[in-house]
Amino acid sequence: MNVDVDALPIRQLTLVLDLTGTFVFAISGAMQGVRHRLDIFGVLVLSFAAASAGGITRDLLIGSTPPAAIADWRYCTVAVAAGLLIFFWHAPIARLQRPILVFDAAGLALFAVAGTTKALAFQLNPMMAALLGMLTGIGGGIVRDLLVARTPAVLQRDLYAVAALVAAVIVVAGYLRDWPPVPTAIGAAVVCLALRLVAIWRDWSLPVARYGDDPADVNDRR
Repeated sequence: MNVDVDALPIRQLTLVLDLTGTFVFAISGAMQGVRHRLDIFGVLVLSFAAASAGGITRDLLIGSTPPAAIADWRYCTVAVAAGLLIFFWHAPIARLQRPILVFDAAGLALFAVAGTTKALAFQLNPMMAALLGMLTGIGGGIVRDLLVARTPAVLQRDLYAVAALVAAVIVVAGYLRDWPPVPTAIGAAVVCLALRLVAIWRDWSLPVARYGDDPADVNDRR
C-alpha cells in the first residue's frame, strides 16, 4: 500500500476519519466538563482538548505544521458544536451511558487509523507510525483527564490503548503488504471498535500490580 499524502483518496480518508473522531471525542470532553460543573468556557475547552490534542501532537511530531486542528476551521467548528450540544442538552445525553461508550470506542478507532495513515504518508518508520497512531487515539483523553486533575483513565483500566495499537498495527501491515488503503482502514477501525466493545462488555483490563498485598508495601505506607 503506497501511501501518498497528496493523493486525493488519502486526504479525503484522513479528513473524514479526523472530523468524525473529533466530534465523538469532543462529546466525551464536554461530558467530563459538565460532570465537573465547569462553566460554558471550561466545557468548550475540554471539548476542544479531548477532540484535538491527539491530532495536534501527531501533526507536530511528523512535521505537518500548522496542525490540521488549528489550520482548518472545520475541526474547531465541529468541536465547539459538540461542546455546545452537550452544555445545553447534557441531561438526556447523560442517560445514554452505553451509547456514549460506543461513540468513544468509535472515536478511538477512527483516530488510531487516521493517525497511523497520516504518519505513514509522511514516510515515518512503520513501527513508529503505529505508536503515533495509538497516541493519536488516546492523546485527547489523557489531556482531558489531566485538565480536571484526574489520573488518565487510559493508564488505569480497560483495553483502551491496546485496542488503538491493534488498529494501528493492522494499518501498518496493510502498508507493508500493499493492501488497498480504504478497505484496510475500515477493517482496522472495525477490529479496534469490536475489541473495545468486547472489553467493555466483558470487563477486560490489563493486569494491575497488587500493591497492597505485599507486606513490604504495607510497611511503606505506615
